[in-house]
Amino acid sequence: MNIWFNKSLSLKDFEGIPRNTLDAHLGIELIEIGPDFLKARMPVDDRTKQPYGLLHGGASLVLAETLGSFGAAMVIDLNEYLCVGQEINANHLRSVRSGFVTGISKPIHIGSSSQVWDIKIYDDSERIICVSRITVAVMKKKA
Repeated sequence: MNIWFNKSLSLKDFEGIPRNTLDAHLGIELIEIGPDFLKARMPVDDRTKQPYGLLHGGASLVLAETLGSFGAAMVIDLNEYLCVGQEINANHLRSVRSGFVTGISKPIHIGSSSQVWDIKIYDDSERIICVSRITVAVMKKKA
C-alpha cells in the first residue's frame, strides 16, 4: 500500500530541499523510496565519529530524525500542514568505525495530529546498529 500524499513520490521530489542543512553537512543521502518506507545512508567519517573513532550516537539520531521527518512530511499535504518533532529516542546496539550506515524509516502510526515513525540503522554488513523512534506533531499552517 502506497502511503505517500504524492502517490508518484520519487527521489527527484527531494532535489529542491535546501542543502545547507545538518543532514547535508553529515553526508546523508536519500537512496530509496518504497511504498511505505524511506531509506538513506550516511558515511562513517570524521564528520560523524566521536573521539574514540566510533560512529557518534548523535549522528545516528540525526539520520533517524531526518528519515522520520521526511517520511512524516511526505504523507501530508504540505500546502496545508507541517510536521514538527516532539520526541525522539534511540538504542545504540553496536559500534561502527568506517563505511556507511543505512537507515530505513517506516510509520508505526499516521494520525491527523501526530505520527510515530520507526527507524532502524544498519552497518555495511546489514547488522542492526541502532533502533530509534520519532514522534511528530502535525499542525495546520497559519494563513
